[in-house]
Amino acid sequence: MASTECPTPRPSAGEVLVRVMATSVNARDRLIVAGKYTVPVPTGRIPLSDGAGVVEAVGEGVTRFRAGDRVMGTFHPDWVDGPFPGWGELRGTHRDGWLAQYLAVDERSLVAMPDLLSFEEAATLPCAALTAWSAVRGVGPGDTLLVQGSGSVSLFALQFGRLQGARVLATTSSTEKARRLSALGASDVVDYTSTREWGARVHALRDGGVDRIVEIGGGAESVAQSVEALAYGGQIALVGNLASGGGMELTRFFQRAATLRSVSVGSRSEFEQMNRDIARHGLTPVIDRVFAFDEAPEAFAHIAERGSFGKVVISHG
Repeated sequence: MASTECPTPRPSAGEVLVRVMATSVNARDRLIVAGKYTVPVPTGRIPLSDGAGVVEAVGEGVTRFRAGDRVMGTFHPDWVDGPFPGWGELRGTHRDGWLAQYLAVDERSLVAMPDLLSFEEAATLPCAALTAWSAVRGVGPGDTLLVQGSGSVSLFALQFGRLQGARVLATTSSTEKARRLSALGASDVVDYTSTREWGARVHALRDGGVDRIVEIGGGAESVAQSVEALAYGGQIALVGNLASGGGMELTRFFQRAATLRSVSVGSRSEFEQMNRDIARHGLTPVIDRVFAFDEAPEAFAHIAERGSFGKVVISHG
């Protein structure tokens, strides 16, 4: 894993120089650092796709930002608006990431921070929060939503679902996590370690199934349980693929008249829409722990333990 304290770079035309104040660690970052990611990563690549900071200087022709602005990077540097253009050059893999003191970024790849958030809170938003917001977009009062586990995407999905007036159910693996999920607004929590057929349990709790499921696992067994939990005509938003989906039985899926939709985080325009929702409702991201910049290896080790509840953040201040 590489981090840097190199001499301050200069922004080129169209670029913004950001003094990075905080970053956060996603599951993909852990795989990248461990050398287990799905695409090759050059040796020495600086990791982390998510960061927030202060504009130090702007290059020629920049109009969107000025020195002193508080900003966040977008997960997809080149997806401004419209339909998903495909997986381009992402930070942490094809481009250096945010685990640095300074980063020169194209002005199109930045958004303004919500005023109410700290840098540590803002650094949690680019990947996990926008993924969750995109996954639950369209649910509202009278709808039911199921989130899986207590990872950062699921926690954001729970929060956004509740803000939109939906009833939110959750699955988890421990009594303590169930308590914390309930405190965030989950109406019912099912322990999937003691209830193997958790899909049928969720279906019974809702008396007809849930309208939307944020599917984190992606494996055949997890998707099969999600289909069981789903209401007729419901939707599964696939945001993760932690296990192979091979061998999935489609008969039950067909009988449910279900929709499976993949979520690829979101565009810059959608990021800005989400930030307006956060500001309007005063949503506060759930942070598990904040590490200092020189403790970055410990942050990666912490998230690898899979015991965190909320985002793992690195403070660069």
